[in-house]
Amino acid sequence: MGIQIELDVMMAKRKVSLNALSEYVGVTPQNLSVLKTGKAKAIRFSTLERICEFLDCQPGDILIHKSENKDERETGRYK
Repeated sequence: MGIQIELDVMMAKRKVSLNALSEYVGVTPQNLSVLKTGKAKAIRFSTLERICEFLDCQPGDILIHKSENKDERETGRYK
């Protein structure tokens, strides 16, 4: 699974709209929506920084690493 985006969760906790966040960050609501739904392939550090400033959170509150290969790591067999 790799990196999971939990922007929607943090926005809900802070009761922040997509439009308010996009205006502060300086990106379009459409681009934030792509990030929010987990379809983004990359994010600029400057964008992540502005998101964290607005939501008063850390990058780790938004970006979560989910490993699919936990069993392989534990047994020492890597892909």
